[in-house]
Amino acid sequence: MTLLETIHSPEDLRDLSNAQLQQLTEEIRATIVDTVSENGGHLASNLGAVELTLAMHLEFESPKDSFVWDVGHQVYTHKLLTGRYEQFHTLRQNGGLSGFPNPEESDHDIFAAGHSGASIAAGYGLSVAKQQKNDPSYTLAVIGDGSFTGGLVYEALNNAGHENTKLIVVLNDNEMSISPNVGSLAMYLAGIRTNPAYYGFKEEVRNTLQKLPYVGDAAVQAIVTIKKEVKDRLYSSNVFEDMGFNYMGPIDGHDLRALRYAFQSCKFIDGPVLLHVMTKKGKGYVFAEQDPSRFHGIGSFNKVTGESPKGGTNFSNEFGKALCTFADQDENIVAITAAMALGTGLKEFSERFPDRFFDVGIAEEFAVTFAGGMAKGGLIPVFAVYSTFLQRAYDEIVHDVAMQDQKVVLAVDRAGFVGDDGRSHQGIFDLAFLRTIPNSVIYSPSTYKGVGQFLYRALYDEGKVIAVRYPRGQQGYIPEDFNQNTYDDFSVLGEDYYENTDLNDAKDAAAIVTFGTLFPEAAKARDLLKEQGIRVRIVKLNKVWPIAPGAVDAVLDCDKVLFFEEGAKSGGIGEAYGYDLMQRRFSGTYRYFAVDNTFVHHAKQASLRAEFDLDAAAMVRAVTEDTPHE
Repeated sequence: MTLLETIHSPEDLRDLSNAQLQQLTEEIRATIVDTVSENGGHLASNLGAVELTLAMHLEFESPKDSFVWDVGHQVYTHKLLTGRYEQFHTLRQNGGLSGFPNPEESDHDIFAAGHSGASIAAGYGLSVAKQQKNDPSYTLAVIGDGSFTGGLVYEALNNAGHENTKLIVVLNDNEMSISPNVGSLAMYLAGIRTNPAYYGFKEEVRNTLQKLPYVGDAAVQAIVTIKKEVKDRLYSSNVFEDMGFNYMGPIDGHDLRALRYAFQSCKFIDGPVLLHVMTKKGKGYVFAEQDPSRFHGIGSFNKVTGESPKGGTNFSNEFGKALCTFADQDENIVAITAAMALGTGLKEFSERFPDRFFDVGIAEEFAVTFAGGMAKGGLIPVFAVYSTFLQRAYDEIVHDVAMQDQKVVLAVDRAGFVGDDGRSHQGIFDLAFLRTIPNSVIYSPSTYKGVGQFLYRALYDEGKVIAVRYPRGQQGYIPEDFNQNTYDDFSVLGEDYYENTDLNDAKDAAAIVTFGTLFPEAAKARDLLKEQGIRVRIVKLNKVWPIAPGAVDAVLDCDKVLFFEEGAKSGGIGEAYGYDLMQRRFSGTYRYFAVDNTFVHHAKQASLRAEFDLDAAAMVRAVTEDTPHE
C-alpha cells in the first residue's frame, strides 16, 4: 500500500514525518501523471502546485478554513488529499470526478471554478461573510500570475485590501498562464522575483530558518521579523501593499518547509495578506517541464515518452490556416487572442505576422473593446476565443462594438459540447446571447472547408458583429451529396439522394433542421432511415443568424419538422426558427431538441449528444414516432 492510499482526509497528514511528506509529494505526482496520461486533463499546472497544496492542508483546516481556487487547473492534489483518491481514476470521465473544483463532490470544494480571475473576489466575499458571523476561520484564495492580466483581479484587490478580514491571497507565480504571460504585470512580477537584493539576502533567511524549531510561536514571530526586514531592505513598497495587502514573498513553492513557515506567519498578520509563491509548471515530469504549454490541457499520452497520439488536423488548426491565407492578401487583418494562441490555432499566424498578432492575456473584455478600437481605425480584427470565455465579454460586444457600429469578427472556438472539461467550459450559450445583439451575424460551418468559406464571408461580406463558430475536435461524417463548395446561407439535402431507389417518389416523412456539429449526425440518421424505407429532408443552416427566409420555406410542405441544436434551448436558434414557422402559418408538427435549462456535466462529446437526444439515434427515434414505413 502506498502512503497516498492511507490519506482519507487532511487530518491524516498531521502525524507524517518530513521524509513521509516528501514521499507523499512523489506519490501524488506519479498518480497525477498516471491518471492524466490515461484520461487527459490539466497536467503541468497541477504538477506545479503539489507542495503548495500540501502545505495549505497542513497549516489550515479545510473545510473549516476555506480554499477558493482560481480557474481550478491546479486542484488534483487537493482532490487526492480530501478523500477522493479511490475515485481519482474516474477523473473527467462520465459520472466520475470533475477536473475542476465541484461543491457537489466534496465540502472541501467551496466554489466551482473554470474561468480565471474570480477567486479573490469570491474569497473576499466569503471572508466578509465570516467576519459578519464572527467566524474566526481563514479564507485562502489561490490564483495564478496569468490571471493577473484580467481586470476582475484588481477590482477585487482594490476592495479587499481595505477590509480587516482573514483573507490570504496565494499568488502562484509560474511565469505563465497557458501561453507565456504578456504585458506590464508580467514584467512587474519578474522584477520582484529577480531582484538581486532578494537573492543576496536569501541565504541569510535560510540560515536563520535552519536554527529555528519546526513549529511554535517563536518560529512564526521570527518569520514575521524576517519578512519585515526583507521588505525594509528590498522594497519601500509594491503594488500589493499600495492596495492594502501585507505582502510576503517571493517564497520557493517547492520548499515545503518554507511554505509551512510562511503560512504560519500569515496567521500572525492583521488584515489581508498576499503570499507570493514561485512554482515551476510541470514540476517533476521532465516533458511537462520542458513544454508546459503543450501539457497544460492535454489528451491521453504516453507517460514514458511524453508523446501524444497522432490526431491529424482539427477545426482550430483549419481556422488558423484559413486566417493566414487571407492575411497574406490583406494587411488590414489582425488577430487577437486572450492567452490562447496555441489552443485557438493562432500559432502560425503569430509567427508569420508578429506585428499583426496581439496576445492580451486573460482579458476577454479588454480584447473585445480593443478590437472595437482597431476596427474604428480601419483594421479588420479577428478575436479567436473559446465560446465559454466569450461569455465574459457580452457587455463589451454590445456597447463597444455593436453600438459603435464597428465590424469585429469573433472566431468562436469550442462551440457546443466540449466534453471532459465539463460545466464551466461547455460552449452552449454563445448562440443565445449573440443573437440578442442588434445586427449580429452568426455562421456555423460543419466542415473544415466551411470554416474558410464562412470566415471569408465574415471578413468581406458582413459589416457588423460577426461570429464564425466551430466545434472542438475533428470533422465528422459528411455525405457525398453535400456540396462543400457552397457559400450559401443554407443547404437542402433531399431528392438527389434518393434517385434510383424505391423511395424516389415517396413523400418526405419529416424535415430535420440543424447546423454545425449536428449536421454529421443528421446525415447518419438519414442513412439509417433510408434502410428502414423512410425518406427525410435535411435543411442545414450555414448562416444560422439571421435565419434566411428560404431555410424556413424549404420545410413548409412537410408534416413534421424537427430542429436539433447543440446549445441552450432558451434563446436558441431553434426557438427563432419555430417562431418563423408560426409566422408562415405552418400547420404541421414542430419539435425542438436542445439543452433545456441545465448546465452540462463532463463526459465525451458523443455521450453528451446521446444523453440530450442530439445524436443520429435520437433523430431516427424522433422521425419514426408515428411515422408509417413505406
